[in-house]
Amino acid sequence: MKKNNKQMKKNAYDIFLSGLQAADPVYAISKHVTLKNHTLYIGNALFNLKKYKRVIVIGAGKAAASMASALEDIISDYISDGIIVVKDGHGLLLKKIKVHEAGHPVPDKRGILGTNKIINLIKDTTESDLVLCIISGGGSSLFISPANGISLIDKQKTTKQLLACGANIHEINTVRKHLSNVKGGRLAFYVYPATLVSLILSDVVGDNLDIIASGPCIPDRSTFDNAKQILKNHNIWHKIPFSVKNHINSGRTGKIDETPKPGNIVFNKTLNVLVGSNFGSLNAAGKKARQLGYTPLILTSKAEGEAKEIAIFYAAIAKEIISSGNPSPPPVCILSGGETTVTVKGCGKGGRNTEFTLAAAIALKNTPNVTILNGGTDGTDGPTDAAGAMADQTTLYRASVLKLDPVKYLNENNSYEFFKKLNDLIITGPTRTNVMDIYMLLIS
Repeated sequence: MKKNNKQMKKNAYDIFLSGLQAADPVYAISKHVTLKNHTLYIGNALFNLKKYKRVIVIGAGKAAASMASALEDIISDYISDGIIVVKDGHGLLLKKIKVHEAGHPVPDKRGILGTNKIINLIKDTTESDLVLCIISGGGSSLFISPANGISLIDKQKTTKQLLACGANIHEINTVRKHLSNVKGGRLAFYVYPATLVSLILSDVVGDNLDIIASGPCIPDRSTFDNAKQILKNHNIWHKIPFSVKNHINSGRTGKIDETPKPGNIVFNKTLNVLVGSNFGSLNAAGKKARQLGYTPLILTSKAEGEAKEIAIFYAAIAKEIISSGNPSPPPVCILSGGETTVTVKGCGKGGRNTEFTLAAAIALKNTPNVTILNGGTDGTDGPTDAAGAMADQTTLYRASVLKLDPVKYLNENNSYEFFKKLNDLIITGPTRTNVMDIYMLLIS
């Protein structure tokens, strides 16, 4: 039995790595961007690079350095200048594009500095310029320029409240867009009348382009009213700094301009191309599972909700498969993707994936032949250095030997420390990509 558990863990990790490799930004860019005889082909559009005075590359996100590297491999001779902002430890040495590291998930002064450098680079662009903007998950925290009257400290306090209240990424980024000088399509103001092409690697459920990195190049349909309602719905409006509340209320009454909406002239020369998403990673993981002898079933790439509640549902699926063979008899690999949330009530250390795994382990107590793995494709789970964690039928027994109370660790949101003591954390280091999370049930 011990040997079987060890092999299943190895299989689960190999399947996860296959999904991770499919999210490689270099592959994503090269699949959508090609150069032939001075003509740049991006999706179904083409651009004669000889007609542009300058080709400028900007962007932000955890995968920005890898995406920029791929662009340099394709059009290095044509790039005039470039600046990108990436998370600490996610940078690369590039030929022509400057890499600026900054804090994530809570923005810092370095993010503002990097963003200001980008604004200064593009604010004098003309019709003779082509601006390529590379966007990936993490861009909301890294591409940071607080709206007038909002300090960095107040922006940080607001971000922390949003991350802890259980709001999903759509809600969080709706608020962010209305506290920024660059999000929610406002970046297009700086670039216009130059041609703007954004290459986007999705890290949000549903691949909504206006939500990824808070949509700096995308028309925004949300409003200041929406932002305030989200803060009220999660009962944190009273916890938000006065400057933020004042800014939102000023927007609601028309004292501050709304984010640019569909039809705005600044989007007339803008093209947005999705180059990669979670579903591609799930497909690759499924292929690897089949090679290892498991029947792969992809349930969804749009999973969201409270992590520990979704985990209980996943545990129920495992029990159903074992008892009735539905929806598929063992050996089977159940795969899903998306991004759950955690409502923080304790003072522990953890993230949505380790919390998901711990809740599932508790729900699967005494259930044999099941391994669960949850990991973030960006290599980090919340504020930790882990991508996620694994658990199986031995998890709770090994915890009892070490006198660890799993329920207590879960209630304290301390899942990272729980799995660290069991040596069951998934540590990948910076992956320089980000297409949300991969959730896996492996049943032998």
